[in-house]
Amino acid sequence: QVQLVESGGGVVQAGDSVRLSCAASGLTFRSYTMAWVRESPGKARETAAKISWSGTRTEYEDSVKGRFTISRDNDQNTVYLQMDNLKPEDTGVYYCAAGSWGSSLHLTWDYYGQGTQVTVSS
Repeated sequence: QVQLVESGGGVVQAGDSVRLSCAASGLTFRSYTMAWVRESPGKARETAAKISWSGTRTEYEDSVKGRFTISRDNDQNTVYLQMDNLKPEDTGVYYCAAGSWGSSLHLTWDYYGQGTQVTVSS
């Protein structure tokens, strides 16, 4: 049984930093592209960031470039999202996801976690 368990969300102020973690089990972690998918109020779900199985390739949604950093530890089966200089529009539920590099195109990720809420107040 595949489990993706997110942690690290909460309520923060604009300009603050938050680090999300996702612990994976039940899958061959190093075989998967991992991603953070977010769902913000009034917006379509989007892939905020993704990282290749080796960690050598990353990609970010335009609005988070330069502020968010995705990383992974294949020995610990964990993926992280460091979010700096947070803005109110970053508010939403952040889901850890596993799939292939092309999964972000139509959000066809193989697995999703339960999500963690991040609320950024102005």
